[in-house]
Formats: sequence, C-alpha cells, structure tokens
Amino acid sequence: MNFWRQLQTAAGMNRAFPWLLLAFIVSALVLYLLKPAERMRIRTAALLFALSLVGLLAAASLLSFGVNPASSIYKWTRWASRLPQSFAIVSVAGVFVFEVFLDALRLKPPRIMRDLLLALAYIVVAIMILSRDVDISGIVATSAVLTAIIGLSFQDTLGNMMGGMALQMERVIGVGDWIKIDGQEGRVKEIRWRHTAIETRNWDTIVIPNSAVMKSQVTILGRRAGQPRQHRQWVYFNVDFRYSPADVVNAVETALGAEPIPNIAAEPAPNCVMMDFKESYGSYAVRYWLTDLAVDDPTNSIVRTRVYYALRRAGIPLSIPAHALFVTEEEQSRFERKREEDVDERAKRLGHVELFQALTVEERRALAGRLRVAPFVRGEAMTRQGAEAHWLYVITRGDAEVRISVDGNLSEHVATLHEGDFFGEMGMMTGEPRSATVIALTDVECYRVDKDSFHDVLRRRPEIVENISEVLARRTVELDAAREDLNEEAKQARMRYHQGDLLHRIRNFFSL
Repeated sequence: MNFWRQLQTAAGMNRAFPWLLLAFIVSALVLYLLKPAERMRIRTAALLFALSLVGLLAAASLLSFGVNPASSIYKWTRWASRLPQSFAIVSVAGVFVFEVFLDALRLKPPRIMRDLLLALAYIVVAIMILSRDVDISGIVATSAVLTAIIGLSFQDTLGNMMGGMALQMERVIGVGDWIKIDGQEGRVKEIRWRHTAIETRNWDTIVIPNSAVMKSQVTILGRRAGQPRQHRQWVYFNVDFRYSPADVVNAVETALGAEPIPNIAAEPAPNCVMMDFKESYGSYAVRYWLTDLAVDDPTNSIVRTRVYYALRRAGIPLSIPAHALFVTEEEQSRFERKREEDVDERAKRLGHVELFQALTVEERRALAGRLRVAPFVRGEAMTRQGAEAHWLYVITRGDAEVRISVDGNLSEHVATLHEGDFFGEMGMMTGEPRSATVIALTDVECYRVDKDSFHDVLRRRPEIVENISEVLARRTVELDAAREDLNEEAKQARMRYHQGDLLHRIRNFFSL
C-alpha cells in the first residue's frame, strides 16, 4: 500500500490516478475500434503511456528506497515519466476532437492545422510539466540565441512548413485537385508539413517540397468558378487540300455528336476546327471537354477512332506524307479486271439480300457498281430514329442492334443484325423517316445503296416493285408484332394492308 501511494505521488495525483488510467485505456480501445485509419496514432499513444508507467514505477521505487523528493534524479525521473503520459493523453484527445467530434459536426479542418495544434499542445504541456520542477527562466533567456541558430540551420525545412501552412490555410490547392507543375501532371494526394504529394496517371507519386510549390507556377486543371471540373483536350489530324474544310468539319462533328462518348461533357459540345495550312495538307483539331482527368489518353483514342471512321464514310482519307515517287503506269486491262472482280463480289453479296433477290444478275451487277462503302465504329449510331435519309445499308462485316425509342428514351433492343442483313429500306423506297435506331455493336462495314442508284433499276423494270413491296410489308409487320405482340391473324391482316399501301407509296416516290 505504501508503494501505491508513492506511485500516486510520483504521478502527481492521489485517488484520481486509477481513474485516469482506466479512462485512457477505455478511450484508446473505443477509438481503435471506431477509427481504423487512426490506429497507428493510437498505438503510438498507448506505447507512450506504457513508457510513462515504467517511468512512474522507477520514480516510486526511488521514493521507496529513501531518495529525497527534492533531489535532481527524482525530479528528472518524474518529469521524464509525466511527459510521455501527457503526450499520450493529448494524442488520444486529438483523435477524439478531430476524428469524432468535428466529424460529427461535418467539419474537416486541414490536416496541417491539426498537426500544428497538436504540436502546440505538446509544447505547452512540456513547458507546464517542466516548470513544476525546473526554473525555466534561464532557458527562456537563451531561447533567442537557440531560435536564431535553429532558424539558420533549418531554413529550408521552415520554408517548406510555412509553405504547407499557406497552402492549407488559403485552400488554393486542395487534395483531389489535378495540377500541372514543372511539366508534371497529377492529382494531389496529400499536403503535409514539408511536401505535397501528387499521383500521376502512370501510378507514380511525385513528392514536391512545399517551398517549390509556392515558388513555381502551378496550373490547376479543369477548375473554373461556378463550373464542373472539366479540362479541354485537343486531338489533331490532317486532311489533304483536295477536300473542303467545311465537309471535313461537318463529317467529324456529326460523328462526335451522334452518340455520347464516355467521359466527354455534353456542354460545351465537342467541335472541330481547322488549325492551319501546311505544305500539302490542312491541319485540323477536335476540341472536347474531359470530365475524368485520369483517362485522357483512352478518351483521345476513342475520339481518334470516331474521326477515322467518320472520314472513311465521307470518302475523305487522312493525309499522307508527300514524296516524289517513280511509278509505272498500270495497264488498263489489269485495272478493268480488278474492277470487274470487285463488282462481281458486290453483286454476289447483293444476291443474298432478300430485297434484291427479284433482280436479275445483270441488274444486281449494275447496282453493285454504284455501291458506296460505309464503315462504322463500335458504339456509333448507324442511323437514328426519325432521321430522313433516302438510302439503305447492307452489312458486310460486324454486328449491330436495332432499338426503338419510347417517350424519347431508348428501349431494350428489338433485334440484332449480322453480316448479310440490311436496314433503312423504308427510307430508300418510300422516303419516310427512320423507324428505329441502329447502333454498331462491333466495328461494322456496310454497302450503302441510295435512291438514285435503285431508281434506274426500277425505271427499266417497274414490275419488280410488287416483290419489293411484299418484302417491305413483311418486315414492317414483324416490327409491329414486336411492338404490339400481334397474333397470326392480325399479322396477315396487317400484311395485306401494308403491301397495298407500300406499293402505292413506292410508285409515287419513284414516279413510276
């Protein structure tokens, strides 16, 4: 019992010491369970408290051996034991205040402010404990000299600390911001006393001294007052002078605006501009606003792919370097042979399309010679519901899905189209707007047949209109059945009605 009293005396408490010990253990355990992110700090505080208990036991042992309480060895032992104890209590209290109390109030002060307040609390506690047993007036008298020496020795460190404080207090740069400094781009991960850490898109972490951040020009990417975080990207490409800039810009902007592209803002909309005239080509650029700054290169890749396919559909090739070449004139017979082989292949593909099976071989060959190649990239709208276009597509490679709009929203897909399927026939044969939206599921290549090409065939043999109207009527009824779940009798009635109506509309549209 006498040793227990001496232990309480060394701790500077009487009956309150057991309660302090119990309160610390319970508080540390509760915070350890509630705040996993602060477990390292709590473990450090528990270690300090354990060291203080060892120190208090040593001080109590000195008293039990008859050491004078006024002796220096006892005073320094007691001070050395009380200091880690106070630090441990301040550390646990800091976790409670900043991580529990202020978090409940939805307040999140900067981390450097928390560190600063805790450091100040440590200094105040140390001075208070030291002043009980030591005359600190001499220490204060020499503090000016020590401060000057420390200031000169740690000039860079103090500059980094003050820079970190300024960054946190002014909140010009915050955690989560994307910044560009000295040619490096990355997202701010944390701002500490001495440094600012940014994570690059390459999964690298760059540690920059705060003093360097304060002295350098820092660009905060995608930040504008009153606007969402978006950063403008540029994608450049070149096209030969033989093609009109207006046609290039129109083809590219139509493709970019047809279907939303992930991570690209709808407003401001992507646009295409002509940048410059070069030696043998015009320089163009697509400008768009990136919403997720971490995926700049993948999004640029999607935009380049859309541009490539849009230009191919428009028959506008990308420019190639101009060089002086020695060429041999190709024989006319070889050219004609290659052209005939291509027409034969196209005519063979048209023969597998139900709509053109009523045509003779020669008629299909004549039509094949006027086909245009129309490629589409995956995810692109090949035709949109409600649009007016007097041509149809025959898929030669890839897959696409048919969707029907209901109240302005895309419904579940109605059908899937594969190689050899065709769509857009009603627009070509009757001139009516598109009844569905077709979206490329993969990269798709098509042949495009327009009204003028087919008009020549119908004018020479108008009787085939009846066969075509039957095919179109059957496809229309199949689409109606998917929408309305028609039975067989209703399908037959619709078939008779649509065939007569379509026959009349086709003849009027082609002036037959």
